Amino acid sequence: MTTYAIGDIQGCHAEFVELLERLEFDPRHDQLWLAGDLVNRGPASLACLREVRSLGESAVTVLGNHDLHLLAVARGGVPLNRKDTLSAILAAPDREALLDWLQSRPLLVRQAGEGLADDVMTHAGLLPQWSPKQAESLAGEVERQLQGEQGGAFLERMYGNEPACWDEALSGIDRLRVIVNVLTRMRFIDARGCLDFAAKAGLGSAPSGFSPWFCYPRSDDARLIFGHWAALEGQVPGARVCAEALDTGCVWGGSLTALNLSTGERIGVPSRQRN
Repeated sequence: MTTYAIGDIQGCHAEFVELLERLEFDPRHDQLWLAGDLVNRGPASLACLREVRSLGESAVTVLGNHDLHLLAVARGGVPLNRKDTLSAILAAPDREALLDWLQSRPLLVRQAGEGLADDVMTHAGLLPQWSPKQAESLAGEVERQLQGEQGGAFLERMYGNEPACWDEALSGIDRLRVIVNVLTRMRFIDARGCLDFAAKAGLGSAPSGFSPWFCYPRSDDARLIFGHWAALEGQVPGARVCAEALDTGCVWGGSLTALNLSTGERIGVPSRQRN
């Protein structure tokens, strides 16, 4: 069995299918780890959701910020943005089945790697202050809210940039919001682990006193697999942890990238998008 981790698909269904063909992916024997953002901005978000869901247990995906946005629009009363390409999903006859499936996805996947270290996949990364086990537990707090009777109410209140710093004493929506923001929106942080939400470009856009989250040391040697940050182009310059950046900007004209978790080999297909 081979496990491949794939970065942000974002509605680029044709490229996703081409990449699976390049990998000679066999769902009977192989597994996919998908780093979130299956939908939005690209031309075929509905087809992407249907494709991944059809793969059953051979596809493991975490929720990204665009996936959560779809759920917030559909079930939390949040309005569509001008650039969203989600209308086909919202109008689909199998809409509710697809949304139920998406809402039941985790925010973090953790398993023992080839060595002693954990492989941990989230959409945006992991705070250096959180161990993999702690992060898994915190992600579970959000997942229980999403999958509970008050999931719609949570989605309605999920958005916000405050509080920007993690504190174990946080409770209620403040606690859940920080967990969501770390796991799905994080790029630059300061030494305390406070998030900046303004800078979204490359490393040169870092605000004073902030650095990419992967440039801070950790107390473990987990391999951290993430997407979200297309401007990195799959690189992690200055990393002080074992980090694998997989968002190579397919929806922006870059490529869609897969990582063989056993060998470290990367396989990509060029984008068909014109931007």
